[in-house]
Amino acid sequence: MGPQTEADRVVSQDGTPIAVWRSGAGEPLLLIHGTAADHGRWAPVLPAFEERFGVVAMDRRGRGGSGDGEGAYAIEREVEDVLAVIAWAGEPVDVIGHSYGGMCAIEAALHTDAIRRLVLYEPPLGFVNAPPHVVARLEELLGAGERDELVACFMREVAGLSPEQVEVLRSLPAWHARLDAAGTIPREERTERDYTFVADRFHGLDVPTLFLQGGDSTAPFKAAAEAVAAALPNCTRVVMPGQRHAAIDTGTELFTTEVLRFLTGP
Repeated sequence: MGPQTEADRVVSQDGTPIAVWRSGAGEPLLLIHGTAADHGRWAPVLPAFEERFGVVAMDRRGRGGSGDGEGAYAIEREVEDVLAVIAWAGEPVDVIGHSYGGMCAIEAALHTDAIRRLVLYEPPLGFVNAPPHVVARLEELLGAGERDELVACFMREVAGLSPEQVEVLRSLPAWHARLDAAGTIPREERTERDYTFVADRFHGLDVPTLFLQGGDSTAPFKAAAEAVAAALPNCTRVVMPGQRHAAIDTGTELFTTEVLRFLTGP
């Protein structure tokens, strides 16, 4: 089965419609993208996953085919979105969460028994905090309509990508979706600054977990990896040499190899 041309809609707890895009065949694999993206950011790795799984790629609220709700933004609503999609899938799922999507995934895992295995690729978890002046700059760029520079600034100053890696992302079709989602960047950065990873909350989370880390990623991402690996009782930490926060694009084969080794191994 090829990718859908139209999304299914899952209604979250607060009534917000969440778009989900299905492809492939097999046991369900839920993909949760990060900041400044939509489901299309998984395009580089989708063929490898579709060969083995029934892929379910969601548009997080506020972008793509999803609504955004009427109340104030909170990560708790995003967790409810993830739980609604898992319930809609109707059977236990494997989950991959990238960056902010990884935060939504690990928080959702505390509220359901329907996650078989969990892959986290550099969720910030309160360790990767944009300085106040950077958040202010992001908001200023949004107010000025400078979406391209807003996304590029986020990639450089928060995600820690090199200028060369930002240019690689700019050259990909998914950049247009990043521009469309740019309005959600400042609110997620404010939420990230308010988030604290409390290890005790996760000591009972025994879901088999793979934490993927870029070998060249900044120190805060490494601190997050160490904290999660120490807190979760069943966590494997893998470092991808030469990569940072965008290995899905800059180290596609390496990324898919590590994920599939974990998800399809014994």
